Amino acid sequence: TLGGKADAQARKSEGKVIYIQPLGKALPKADVALVKRALATFTGLTIKILPRVPLPKKAWYPPRRRWRAEKLLDFLAPRMPKDGLRILGLTAADISTTKGKYKDWGVLGLANLAGTACVISSLRCHRRSKGKVHARIRLAKVAVHEIGHTLGLDHCPTYGCLLEDARGKVKTCDREYDLCPKCRAKLA
Repeated sequence: TLGGKADAQARKSEGKVIYIQPLGKALPKADVALVKRALATFTGLTIKILPRVPLPKKAWYPPRRRWRAEKLLDFLAPRMPKDGLRILGLTAADISTTKGKYKDWGVLGLANLAGTACVISSLRCHRRSKGKVHARIRLAKVAVHEIGHTLGLDHCPTYGCLLEDARGKVKTCDREYDLCPKCRAKLA
């Protein structure tokens, strides 16, 4: 946890809430519950879960049978209630975005730096996992990573920092346990 720094952040944002928006039918309730606990621990803020909604048809990308993450961000931002500080979309569906020369790069999550919305998917967390619990731990770390981006933290070059760039590899999550001192100072 971030200890006193999270407490200070919570006081600055008193009355603000981070909302989780479950997207699609396939997402297990246990995934939502763990993400909620992880975000509460990381931020010290109130975390509320919105009613589950279908994935928006406008975000569907038929050539690769994926959901475009940037379109999901566009869908999520206006759904945030007035007392919201941030909104995190959570799905079990495959999501993607354009990255460099790749028009359709599959991702664990996407956020706009210092934006209000982020989206994550549990799908890639299961790749080469040791089971459901291991995949959920990865998902919780991805949630903290993406919320960190919305709070202004960029990718970090420090090995093991929760803001380390995964570079397309879910196994990066397995070595991440906390923010490095530099990222923790930036967040404060």
